[in-house]
Amino acid sequence: MRSPKPFSLTAYQWLMSLFHTQAPFVLRRRLERGKEDPIRFRERLGRTDTPRPSGTLIWLHGVSVGESLSVLPVIERLKAERPDVRFLLTTSTTTSAEILAKRLATVGDITHQYAPIDTPQAVAAFLDHWQPDLAIFIESDLWPNLIGALQKRGIKHALLSARITEKTYKGWMRLKEAITYTLSGFDLIMAQDKDSEARLKSLGDPVARHVAPQANLKTLGAPLEDDTPTREALAAQIGARQVIVAASTHPTEEAYISSALETIIKSPDKPLLIIVPRHPTRAEEIRLDLEALGFTVAQRSKTEVITPDTQIYLADTLGELGVFFRLADVVIMAGSFSTGIGGHNPLEAMRLSKAVIFGAELYNWQAVYDDVLELGAGWKASSRDELSLIVEQLLVNPQAREAANTLARRLARKDGDTLPMVWRCLEPLLPPAPAQDEAA
Repeated sequence: MRSPKPFSLTAYQWLMSLFHTQAPFVLRRRLERGKEDPIRFRERLGRTDTPRPSGTLIWLHGVSVGESLSVLPVIERLKAERPDVRFLLTTSTTTSAEILAKRLATVGDITHQYAPIDTPQAVAAFLDHWQPDLAIFIESDLWPNLIGALQKRGIKHALLSARITEKTYKGWMRLKEAITYTLSGFDLIMAQDKDSEARLKSLGDPVARHVAPQANLKTLGAPLEDDTPTREALAAQIGARQVIVAASTHPTEEAYISSALETIIKSPDKPLLIIVPRHPTRAEEIRLDLEALGFTVAQRSKTEVITPDTQIYLADTLGELGVFFRLADVVIMAGSFSTGIGGHNPLEAMRLSKAVIFGAELYNWQAVYDDVLELGAGWKASSRDELSLIVEQLLVNPQAREAANTLARRLARKDGDTLPMVWRCLEPLLPPAPAQDEAA
């Protein structure tokens, strides 16, 4: 029997119910800043004109790009095991919606929606319409009213690839009763690393008894998509020049990386630096900064051609990272050279046989980067000088590059047992498959 609902959760529910009347105004202000979708605005309030598909529906939620993409292999496995099941995938950011629109265009039985805000009214509207048979949350985007409503309605729910950082855990300890009550209602919890698992189990038996073996979904996935005509056109512009790709950069990192590599990209050999910002909306700001530092920049969104004089190509588009990784001789994984980001997924590059260079800020991906260093599939650069030296050595030593690339590909393929284990844990939570004559 579960413990009584903590007063803090009751108070939160009451406050969010009051907030609901102001929510449209708050969302409109976010819309003005480009943080909400002007066409699908109502989905954030739990409303939609998209019909619910018939039959068993699994709802999966990942807050943004990384989480939502990491769950696609799980969906493919579930589709293979249960062809009768349909899928609802929700995210909270416009960037994730844009990227998923491309990914899901050729995949059937998956509907994308924006997740409802965590007011009781929006949550009720969302669940009344979609009526999922199973809800699956990815990593750590946990909203008390939403999860409480699932529990009240008897809808089974799981937390996969749970990531509980030390910072998150310390915050939880200030509201330990509330988070323990919320997590104890899950039917299944699978942590993505040993530290997250230990923090979950430390909350006591109400949570620990639902914790299953670890499963890091971000170690799964197919290689990023290619666009052969685009890649070949860019390769023709680049010619024989070597290519350095700085992937998923954040504020300050473009200037940090380009200044560290200035001597290299301005050398007679003229290697090309391709910068792929995490948020392309920052492109104009990035370009001004780079030109102020004295670099010659061509910008992809403006269809500017790479010429022999181009030193930096600003790839300010979405969904083309697979193209740029394939063009790269050297890959730098950003999000690790500035504070507050914690690194990005190196496996996206490694699945394409690209070893990676990265900075010191890795807390979101520490376990994976530890494996990278241990195997020799990448290099840590703790300063500008180290970054410059590593890149320079790799550009002049193709044998070292290829040896590391082989190790990177091997590491990216090591988690072959994860999906079968996730399926075994999820299967008992699903309604029975229809009989053959019903399915027909």
